[in-house]
Amino acid sequence: MSEGTIRKNIQVGAEVDIVLKKDQRSGNLTRGIVAKLLTKSPNHPHGIKVMLEDGQVGRVKHIIED
Repeated sequence: MSEGTIRKNIQVGAEVDIVLKKDQRSGNLTRGIVAKLLTKSPNHPHGIKVMLEDGQVGRVKHIIED
């Protein structure tokens, strides 16, 4: 299981790679800073849904470590 599927691993302000809805087929990743967590459950098999600071919404695939 990827770290992006567990809500407690993701904090507002964290740098993450997400998959946007339109990129689910291609698997293109978009990097950004988490503005808010949209998934309420403690985990999600496809990744926690977040909104980035630029307003894009997608599911977290990777958390970028400093």
